[in-house]
Amino acid sequence: MTAQPSNISSPLNEVQLMLLRLFSRPVSPAHLESIRNLLLDYYDKLLQEEVDNTIKEKGITRDDFERVLNEQQRTK
Repeated sequence: MTAQPSNISSPLNEVQLMLLRLFSRPVSPAHLESIRNLLLDYYDKLLQEEVDNTIKEKGITRDDFERVLNEQQRTK
C-alpha cells in the first residue's frame, strides 16, 4: 500500500486507514468475529459514557425516565 500525499484528502479517516493496513492479510472468520466484537464493545463503551455524561449534565433522574416512559405508553 502506498502512502498518500498529505495534501490530497482521503474519503477514509485515520482509523479506517490504520485498520486497512493492519488487516491487509487474510483473517479467519473466528478472528474476524472477535475483532468485530472488540470494536462493538469499544464503541458501546464510548456511547454509554456519552449518555451518562449527558444525563449528568442535564440533571436527568430516574423519575424523568419513568415519566417519559409512562407518557409514551399512554399515547400508544
